[in-house]
Amino acid sequence: MPRPVKFFYDLLSTHSRALYMFFEATKIPYDPIPVCATKGEHLADGYKEYVTRFQQVPSIIDDGFKLSSGVTILKYLIREKLIPEHWYPRDTKLRAQIDEYLEWQADNSSKLFNTFVVQQKYPEEARRDQRSVGERVQEYRQLVDSNLNQLERDWIAPGRFIVGDRITIADILAACEVEQPKIVGVDPFEGRPKLAAWLEKVRYTMTPYYQEAHQDFYKFTEKVALKN
Repeated sequence: MPRPVKFFYDLLSTHSRALYMFFEATKIPYDPIPVCATKGEHLADGYKEYVTRFQQVPSIIDDGFKLSSGVTILKYLIREKLIPEHWYPRDTKLRAQIDEYLEWQADNSSKLFNTFVVQQKYPEEARRDQRSVGERVQEYRQLVDSNLNQLERDWIAPGRFIVGDRITIADILAACEVEQPKIVGVDPFEGRPKLAAWLEKVRYTMTPYYQEAHQDFYKFTEKVALKN
């Protein structure tokens, strides 16, 4: 019997939440190992030596093989493990459409949403920018809104998933990404009914794993909401 995959994760991380859902839904044997990135546990020398030289979360160790980066891990697991085909279909056109979305996400929402959060929660990280914190936050808020509008307009079709009629890795990665602005008190679904309906479809399809993956995240965002 193969050894369980060691899964190092922090559920405040979008890719960690997506991978948690994927592991649970596909029943790939795994050992969950929580890592608190906010406390810098992934920056410790032991983590760098034992888990990944890139000191990233999430990461995995599969029978001695070390790998980091959420999308890369997902594609590796799809190739190496027995999972339902709908997650990343063998049909080249469907797979290309998923990859097209993942490229768009990497170039747009992933970088943008992370920067938006950093501008508000960790303004000292952006101190090289001579503008005020308020000016920077306003600019990135506008960019986030534009990105969410594009996601709803160009990628979401009513009653469907991002690619076709069955859930894929594109949906779980997108869902976790779209939730991320809640960390700084922004509701990404306000005024976007099509996006909200799609997320509910993803949540329903991934129950109970979606709720489990987001339990700590929602507790964190609820605290943010009370402060605002």
